[in-house]
Amino acid sequence: MLELLWMVPALPFLGYIILALFGGRMTKGISAAVGVGMLGLSALITIVIAISFIASPPEGYLFLQTLWKWVDVAGFSPAIALRLDPVSLVFIFIITFVGFLIHLYSVQYMEEEDSTWYARFFAYMNLFVGAMLMLVLADNLLLLYLGWEGVGLCSYLLIGYWYKDPANGAAARKAFIVTRVGDTAMAIGLFILVMAFRTLNIQEILRHVPLVWPVSSQAVVITALMLLGGAVGKSAQLPLQTWLPDAMAGPTPVSALIHAATMVTAGVYLIARMHVIFLQAPEVMTIVGIIGALTLIIAGFSAITQFDIKKVLAYSTISQIGYMFLALGVGAWSAAVFHFMIHAFFKALLFLGAGAVIYALHHEQNMFKMGGVKNMLPLTFWTFVIGSASLAALPLVTGGFYSKDLILYLAFTGEHGSKLLYFAGLFGALITAVYTSRMVFLTFYGHEKTHLHNRPGPVMEVPLIILAVLSTIGGFIELPGTLGHFPLFSNFIQNILPSPGSGEGHEGIGTELMLQIVAAVVAIGGVFIGYLLYYKKPETVQNFKQTPSGQSLYKFWLYGWGFDWVYDTLFVKPIDWIAQVNKSDVIDLIYTAIAWLTRGFNRMFSFTQTGRLRWYAMGIAFGAIVAITIVVFL
Repeated sequence: MLELLWMVPALPFLGYIILALFGGRMTKGISAAVGVGMLGLSALITIVIAISFIASPPEGYLFLQTLWKWVDVAGFSPAIALRLDPVSLVFIFIITFVGFLIHLYSVQYMEEEDSTWYARFFAYMNLFVGAMLMLVLADNLLLLYLGWEGVGLCSYLLIGYWYKDPANGAAARKAFIVTRVGDTAMAIGLFILVMAFRTLNIQEILRHVPLVWPVSSQAVVITALMLLGGAVGKSAQLPLQTWLPDAMAGPTPVSALIHAATMVTAGVYLIARMHVIFLQAPEVMTIVGIIGALTLIIAGFSAITQFDIKKVLAYSTISQIGYMFLALGVGAWSAAVFHFMIHAFFKALLFLGAGAVIYALHHEQNMFKMGGVKNMLPLTFWTFVIGSASLAALPLVTGGFYSKDLILYLAFTGEHGSKLLYFAGLFGALITAVYTSRMVFLTFYGHEKTHLHNRPGPVMEVPLIILAVLSTIGGFIELPGTLGHFPLFSNFIQNILPSPGSGEGHEGIGTELMLQIVAAVVAIGGVFIGYLLYYKKPETVQNFKQTPSGQSLYKFWLYGWGFDWVYDTLFVKPIDWIAQVNKSDVIDLIYTAIAWLTRGFNRMFSFTQTGRLRWYAMGIAFGAIVAITIVVFL
C-alpha cells in the first residue's frame, strides 16, 4: 500500500487543475464535489498508508518513492522523490484529514459566493493542501522549498481572496512580503548546504553533518540560523509574527487551514526534520527555545485585548506555535510534533466554531456585539467549549493538557531543558487559560445582543463534532508516566527523532506527578481568573482600562506590542518617502537614455536609405577606400 504514496499530493493538485481550467463553467455542486472529493480521497489513501506503515514498518521506518529525476547539473541531481517516515506520516495525516473536514465545512460557509468565485476558492484550497503535502513529503530540500514557496503563494491568494476590498489585498501583500524575509534566509541556508555537501538530499545531509561540521562550528551555526530564519517567517514567530493577525482578512475556513493544517506549522516541521543541524549548533537551539518562550508570552498578552474573535485565535496560534518552538529548543522533538497534532485538532475546531458563529450572526466578528450565543447555537457552543478546554489545557479530559504538559515536563527535566523556559511556558499557560475563558464568556454568555441570520447545517456541524472528539481523546495516545506510561506517540516518533533524555525511575515519576499538578492548578486558575474578570466582575477590567496606565497598556497589547509601528517606521515609511521623492525614477532614466539614443541612430541611418543605386554605389566605394586606407597605414 505504501506505493500509493504519490497519490496523496497528486489528488489535490489534480483537483486544482480541474477547478482552475473548468471551474468557471461548473455549478457550485460540481465544484464542491471536486474540491472536497479529491481531498477526501487523499485522506482515505493516507489512512490506508498509515495502517500499512504501522502494521508492517519498512526498514529503518523509512520509505522512499522516487518518481523521476528533476535536475542533473554538474553532479547535482535532486529527484522528485517522496519520503515517508513517522514524522511525515503524522503531518500528512493531519494535513489531509483536517484539511478534508475544513473543505467539507466550506461547502456551506462559502455558499454565498457565485459559482466562479466558489470554484476559485476550492481551487486555491486544493493547491494549498497539495503544496503543503509536497513540503512534508519531500525527500530533498529543493523539493521541500518548492512546497514551501507554494504555500506562501497560496496564502497570498487566499488571504486576499476578497481582493476587491483594499484592506484584504494589503493583508495578503503583508503576509507575502514578511514571509519572504524568512524565505530569503532559508534560501541562503540551502546554498550553504549545497556548497558543503554537493547535495540537498535530506538523508545524506543528516548523515554527514556530524562528520563534516564540528559542534558549534561557524558553518553549522550560520546554517542553523538561516534555517531558523525561514521557520520563524513561515510559523509567525518573533520577530516576523506581524503578518498572521492581519491574515484573518481571508475567509474563516482559510484561517482554519493556515493555522491548523498548513503554513504556520511548516517552520516546526523544518526544524524537526533538520534536527541534526540544530543539535550540532546548541547555541541556535537555545535561541529557538527563547524565541518560542518570548513569542508565546507576547502573543498571549495581545490575545487578552482583542475584540475580534478571529484575532484572538490568531494570536493564540502564534502563542501555541511558540510552545512548539520551545519544545524544539529543549530537544523535545516528539513533544513538539505531538502538540502540533493536538493543536491542529482543537485550533481547527475553534476556527470552524468561530466561523459558525460569524456565519450565523451575518459576518459579525466583534465579541462585544455577541453574547448569549450558547442558547442560539447549542451544538456550536458545546463543541467550541471542548476546543477551548483543550486550548486552555484543562487537566485529564483534554488532549491539550497532555501535549502541553509533555512540553513543560521535558523543558524542566530534559537533557537540553531549562528551568527558565519551563517557567515561561507555565506563565504562558496561565495567560492562555485567561484569554480562552474570556473568549468563551464574551461570545456565548451574557445577554443576547443580536439575532441569528443563518443557521449552520450538517456539513458545518459534522466537522465540529469530529474535531471535538479528537480534541478530547487525542491526548490519550501519550498518557504520562503517572497514569501508566503509555507513550505510544513518542515511541513511534522516536524511531526517527532522538529522545530528549528526560529523568527516569521513581524520582522521575515523582517529578512528573508534581509538574502535572502544577500545570493543572495553573490551567484551572487561569480559567477562574477569566471567569472573575470577564463574567462575574467585568467592571474591574473596564475600570482599569479607564486609567491612563491601563489605557496605554491595553493599546500596547491590542496593537501587537508595537511591532507594526516599528517596522513601518524603520522600513515602510522610508521606502514610501524614497518612492515619492523619486517619482520620475532616476534609475529608469539610464534605460530611457539608451532607448532615446537607439531611436536617434535609427532616424539618422534611415536617411541613408534613399532607394537610389548611385548613392549606394558611392557608399560602397567610400567604405572600400576607408577599409583599404586602414589596412595600408595601420
